[in-house]
Order: sequence, then C-alpha cells, then structure tokens
Amino acid sequence: MNWNETYPITNQPTMEQIAEAVGNPLWTRLCGEIERSYGVSPRVEYSRCSMAPGWNVKYKKGGRAVCTLYPNCGGFRCMVVVSDREQNEAEFLLLDADPYTRELYRNTPSGMGGRWLMIDVASEAILRDTLRLIGLRMPAKSKN
Repeated sequence: MNWNETYPITNQPTMEQIAEAVGNPLWTRLCGEIERSYGVSPRVEYSRCSMAPGWNVKYKKGGRAVCTLYPNCGGFRCMVVVSDREQNEAEFLLLDADPYTRELYRNTPSGMGGRWLMIDVASEAILRDTLRLIGLRMPAKSKN
C-alpha cells in the first residue's frame, strides 16, 4: 500500500487512520508523549514538499515547531530541528544515544539555522533519542 495513493490531497486521513496505516506502536507512544509533555494537539496537513510530499502531522506550540511526523504505510519519520545554539547540548545528549541516531546527526549538515534531522523511529532506543532531542528545543509543560 502506497501512502500517497491511499491518502491523496483530496482524502485527508484522521489520526486514527494514520495510526492504523503506520501500524507501529511507537507512533502512538510518540504522539501521546508529545501531547502530554507539551500540551499540544496534532495538526494533519498536506505538504507538497518534494522531500516528503503528502499528509503529515505537525506539532506546534506558541508558533514554534515541536516536530513534524511523516507517516508511511508500515513506518514513520520524525523531523526534529536542532538549532545551532542547541548543538553542544545535542552532542552531549547523543553520547549515549543509539548508533543510528548518532550517525544520522553526524551526517546531517547544519544549514538554515540548525540540523534538520529526519529520524526513522524504528526502535525503543530511537524513540527515546527522538524525545530527548525534542526536549532540547521545547520545555515540557509543568506537571503541577
């Protein structure tokens, strides 16, 4: 099943349909953690971007991007931007990260104010790394 054929621009999927198509419990865990930690709701939007065209899920808080999720049938990617000013912290955080995440960071050039990481969230360790990178750019909401 091809994501863009199943959900063309004229057929916006619901979050439930996206979760079903992705078919990976890491999707539900990541979405839930983002929503709880940052008090944000997902926005399903269509992108014509040549790098990742189709429906995606954006999380924003106060006009600032938390992350963008790119679903696909059977998997998904999470785009996290590590700004230039966050890079020292990110490099320290990545010392105990999954080798995939470290390599992705090392091989992603800095440009347009930071490193635009397209993370294939395919394991518990990569999910943890993704949440930690998101946490660099966005303070979690108070639990009080």
